[in-house]
Amino acid sequence: MIEFQNVSLEVGEQDEKVSIVKDINLKLENNKIYVITGPNGGGKSSLCKLMMGIYKPTSGNILFDGEDITQFDITERAKKKIGYAFQQPPHFKGMTVRELLELSSKNNKEKVDIGELLADMGLCPKTYIDREVNGSLSGGELKRIEIASVLARDLKLAVFDEPEAGIDLWSFQRLVETFKNMHNKYNSTIVIISHQERIIDIADEVIVLSNGSIEKRTSREEIIKEIKDQAACDYCETCEGRM
Repeated sequence: MIEFQNVSLEVGEQDEKVSIVKDINLKLENNKIYVITGPNGGGKSSLCKLMMGIYKPTSGNILFDGEDITQFDITERAKKKIGYAFQQPPHFKGMTVRELLELSSKNNKEKVDIGELLADMGLCPKTYIDREVNGSLSGGELKRIEIASVLARDLKLAVFDEPEAGIDLWSFQRLVETFKNMHNKYNSTIVIISHQERIIDIADEVIVLSNGSIEKRTSREEIIKEIKDQAACDYCETCEGRM
């Protein structure tokens, strides 16, 4: 699938360069869900933008299905069936949900049933298909419509940057189910940046990124145990402080 070989990313002027991603070696396999987590500022979004071609590495190579795509731009990578869903979905004033999904599925060899796609996202086709993709939609609705547009493209690699950001609890629950359905129904590798336990719980593998480097690759069970242990420890310290 996709492989990073000694990939680094630096930003800034020559005399004031800052390392964002440091000598990453990473290989992701077909048809798996990967969750990338870790502290804020650790380089998670930058790593995923390197996958999409939004950023170009300062050094190293990126391979996709064995082909070197290091210098490919966003359009070239999209043609290779790599897609990226931003943390804040874009609005398309004047464009309906139907038009957006028809445009997204334009190069899909298989006929896409837009109504079925919306239903997979937990959105009633009759209610949403002719609505405009604008500010009248909630954050959760926009997220699910963007995911539908990603699915319409029949991607090999789908990358989601903190998809739970800015959505309500009900929409978040539907979002988790959406990823499960996507994994079961579509032959895509899914990469999700998230801190949320419920999203981590659907991962085949969890990648912890800190200070621009991979701290470890581990199971969802181990990470969830660490989260719970840390929460219990924090609670004890809080109680002790009140005594």
